[in-house]
Amino acid sequence: MNKSTITIRLMKVDDFDAVVRIDEKVLKVSRSEYYKLKFETAVQSPDHLPTSLVAEEKDGTVVGFVIGELYIGEYGITHEKATLDTIGVDPDYQHKGIGEQLINEFMDHVRALGVRKINTLVDENDSKLTHFFSANQFIPSKTINLERSL
Repeated sequence: MNKSTITIRLMKVDDFDAVVRIDEKVLKVSRSEYYKLKFETAVQSPDHLPTSLVAEEKDGTVVGFVIGELYIGEYGITHEKATLDTIGVDPDYQHKGIGEQLINEFMDHVRALGVRKINTLVDENDSKLTHFFSANQFIPSKTINLERSL
């Protein structure tokens, strides 16, 4: 596999199983219910602009994905902002530039929709993911993530 054999396209409903499979390979736990909700919003809902993408081999094998959402008015955020919610690359394809390719295509896609800023959340203890996003030009935002224990 080389990077030139990978194509990026909009995510489809049929990509559900591949996305869940990749996520399970990465995290060692199935989150199919999580992705069921994500797909209902990001892929199936007629109320949302399509922003989620997959990376696939020439034979159609999905090897990576990025799920994003364009916010229109939520939390006082204008349509100029979007979130990069979840990104995953099959461990057999990691460290080959596919994650960077997915992010760049995602950026180009949402930029064409009028987005000027992308937000994402990363656990401060996840040094690998923090490094990945930092290497892809993400910086700490001025937005504060607040939480309350129950």
